Amino acid sequence: VYIRKHPLEIPPPSEEDWLKEDEEDFFLLDADRKREVLPQPFRMINKLVMLVFENAMEIIERREMLRAAQNIKVQPTKCLPTAEFQVTGRANCLAVSGKYIFVGLSVGLAAFRLSDYKEVCVWDAVNTEICAIHASDLGNKHHILLAVDEMGLAFLFCFHKESFLLIKILNEVEDVTKRSICVEVALSPGGDYTGILLQGNAKAWLEIYQLPKDSWLKETEKNPGAAAGLACRERRSSWTSACRAQHCSHTVSLLLQESLVSANKVDAKLSLPVLLMKVKPPKPITGSSFKNPVDALKKVDDGSMLGLGYNHLIKESQWEQQEAIFFSTYWEYVKAEGERESKEEIPRHATFHFLLPSRILPVGPEMKVRPDLPAGISVHWDGSHNLCFYLLNSPLKEKADSDPKPDVVWPCAAPIACSAVSSCSRYLALACEDATITIWDKHLGYPLSVTAILEERLIRSIHFL
Repeated sequence: VYIRKHPLEIPPPSEEDWLKEDEEDFFLLDADRKREVLPQPFRMINKLVMLVFENAMEIIERREMLRAAQNIKVQPTKCLPTAEFQVTGRANCLAVSGKYIFVGLSVGLAAFRLSDYKEVCVWDAVNTEICAIHASDLGNKHHILLAVDEMGLAFLFCFHKESFLLIKILNEVEDVTKRSICVEVALSPGGDYTGILLQGNAKAWLEIYQLPKDSWLKETEKNPGAAAGLACRERRSSWTSACRAQHCSHTVSLLLQESLVSANKVDAKLSLPVLLMKVKPPKPITGSSFKNPVDALKKVDDGSMLGLGYNHLIKESQWEQQEAIFFSTYWEYVKAEGERESKEEIPRHATFHFLLPSRILPVGPEMKVRPDLPAGISVHWDGSHNLCFYLLNSPLKEKADSDPKPDVVWPCAAPIACSAVSSCSRYLALACEDATITIWDKHLGYPLSVTAILEERLIRSIHFL
């Protein structure tokens, strides 16, 4: 018989019964690590699938962020066309004046009514391509048009009783070799003045014309040629539609061509525009020929305008010495040949604006001005520091063909890159090549703000909204 010597107790655990570390912390282990025990190639397939899934989730999150940011932005209003009209040839430009739309075509000009978008008149006398159009409403069913064709010719039209009346080609000359090219045109608000920028073989200039619109209103009412021209154009449009509908024969097409020529030749003889001034680019500043300051002051008394930089006492030798020192010091940063050529170049492009009466224009008490009629123009040439103002209604002591002197000159710290005038003609914006924009209040005569943009930026154009 076996008799227990000690009381009954739980035996102590042995080392074999101890829990292993991985079994003890099983709740802290990553469940994905269980897949690492899989044999190849299942582990590689698992990694590739997980990589594709993670990349897809990143793309989805990025797209959701972009969609949320897009929804926060103000969505632009989509404007769908309400009507369309067919034109002959290719449409290059258009202008709206009153109740009409004027379209510049590859074969001439066309006018459409805004009410029903129907073609009311076509001008294709010379079969030229119109590249730019400017139009202004003169009132009493009269409109003034300024068109430029592919050859650089500037055509001046009067549109009356739904017919084009050619007044003059502003830069037409008898000698073709002396022809100048029109590169820019502008009409003043109301159609009282027009300006065209012309370029010749080696020079450029700006011509300002006064348009006798009051005389045109009287002459078109008295002249029956406009009505005759309208009748010819109406017959021409009806014959054209008949031709297209019935596939008319060669005889009818010849008759149509004859009617076309006769219709375009019925142009009323209206008063021609008056050339007010011919503004030329500033001459390069050269060395002074004055021996002492008294001679320079005498030149100022003769009427020479201050601010242009011509009346100075710097000798040509002093400039040459300064230029030599500059290029010898900074030879590795500048190109001497290009710098010299740029200094000798004459500007060939200008920006000009018609200005209403304001305090920046020196209008004397003897001059009669109207608040709605332009009193002057502002002109600045490419590469020039000066903004020049010219009065339009001042008594001209010189001939219109001569180079007039500016009435006011605003020198700027850097060359003027571009400029703009607000629609109300009160504010003038100047942007210089040093990325500085200045807003002027012309009525008060002082600047409202000066904004400096980063120097790396170059301002090409500026507009008022």
